[in-house]
Amino acid sequence: MSVPGFPEPADPTEIRLDAFLPHPPGKVWRALTEPELRARWLMPGDFRLEVGHRTTMRALPRPGTGFSGTVAEEVLAYEPERMLRVRWTDAEPGAEDGAGTEAGTGGEAGTGGGAGAADWTITWTLAPEGRGTRLFLVHAGFDPDDPLQRRAHRIMGGGWASQVLPALAEMLRED
Repeated sequence: MSVPGFPEPADPTEIRLDAFLPHPPGKVWRALTEPELRARWLMPGDFRLEVGHRTTMRALPRPGTGFSGTVAEEVLAYEPERMLRVRWTDAEPGAEDGAGTEAGTGGEAGTGGGAGAADWTITWTLAPEGRGTRLFLVHAGFDPDDPLQRRAHRIMGGGWASQVLPALAEMLRED
């Protein structure tokens, strides 16, 4: 299914982006890992830089993708100022069509299931470049055989590039 404004991806299982940010890696790292800063450009949540830590973040539901708008996030790995890897699942699978759980009572990361269910790994890699930082994003785990996942891939690929990374850059400029 084609989504106007979002081209077909080169790799249907992941999104890969990079951006140059004219800020040192330490400042970019803080934006990725400090809850009050993350809330300004990503989504609010009780993030803690600790492997195994789980939190819930809220965004807008995405009708037609199977995404309820409630993300269960788990910290999988990190190397300070170099790499952050998290897992995102839909904390309320089926909520988009009224079949999900009550808000705030979503399951643990990894308990989602069914068609379109989100189970993704997001890896941020920071590399010093001149006086700034090259930030790489890999959002992996899309199922190319699932129509809802294909649609989510196209929408999220466009969203990362046109909304989320620019919001991060703007927040860094203001801070």
